[in-house]
Amino acid sequence: MQQFTIQRFRGGFAIVWQEDGKRRRYQLEARTRKDAEAAARDFIAGIQQPRGGVTVAELWTAYSREVAGRPVEQSMIHRGKSIIPWFGSFRPDQITIDDCRAYIADRRRAGRKDGTIWSQMNSLRTCLNWAANSGLIDSAPRLELPPKGVPKERYLTKSEIRVLLSVDMSFHTRLAIILMLTTGARVSAALELTWNRVDLGRRQINLRTSETGRKGRAIVPVNDMLMNALEEAREAALSDYVIEWAGKPVKSIKTGFRNAVRASGLSGVTPHVLRHTAAVHMAEAGVSMAEISQYLGHSSVQVTESVYARFSPGHLRKAASALEFGSG
Repeated sequence: MQQFTIQRFRGGFAIVWQEDGKRRRYQLEARTRKDAEAAARDFIAGIQQPRGGVTVAELWTAYSREVAGRPVEQSMIHRGKSIIPWFGSFRPDQITIDDCRAYIADRRRAGRKDGTIWSQMNSLRTCLNWAANSGLIDSAPRLELPPKGVPKERYLTKSEIRVLLSVDMSFHTRLAIILMLTTGARVSAALELTWNRVDLGRRQINLRTSETGRKGRAIVPVNDMLMNALEEAREAALSDYVIEWAGKPVKSIKTGFRNAVRASGLSGVTPHVLRHTAAVHMAEAGVSMAEISQYLGHSSVQVTESVYARFSPGHLRKAASALEFGSG
């Protein structure tokens, strides 16, 4: 966030700030400190929340400032890499349905799934709706989004898990797989986990990196399988990171994971399948949706139910029993 100060300048006042490593200054017409502070607020608002002829790129930047520090900030940064080159130079009122369809077609040609494209365009829609609600634009344009896509069905059975863990792989890859399977952690959470958030005495792991938490991260217990792996890793640890190689944090397990999956003979297995696997097995064991939701760090139980309720042995059983009409 830019820092602005008001300073005396040429018998009046000026607002001063740093931009692109350079010191900037703007002369204010005000002649009193109080009037200068009021004028400065208008000037700063014009920079941080631009009005009139505003482009999508400017609104994207303004909204990114608005959500700074929240989990959605990282999504805006990531999705902006696709959205801004395509829509950034347009004013919101210039965006048409044909533009949306062309973007969707372009992303599909690039190999992106409809679910990913939907998320990108939904971020654009959220940004433009925020701009309209904030008075930065008169109204948000209507956007056409692709189908959201259906939840992934692939998960590992217990026998498949045993096969995967039986193949030859590096210690840090195996530890990451066990960590994701037993905690439901995303691969990013597993790789960012540090030993100061692992309490072996209480058998508990804090997957969060801040008090506010991040998407899909929770505080979870350590079961026996994970405990054995963590105790071995702790004894050999050379850094603060649980998943490490040669004393350094591991940035990616893509290669090691892909090789392990190939050696196992399994298909359709990605790191995210491990999180999905954890949730499915909890549901099949009759764990409540509320517990699974908390375990996965979901924003609400409804999110969990929409994907995993059908795997629960009791799902709709009461409804089915109400339809016993007998025979004859």
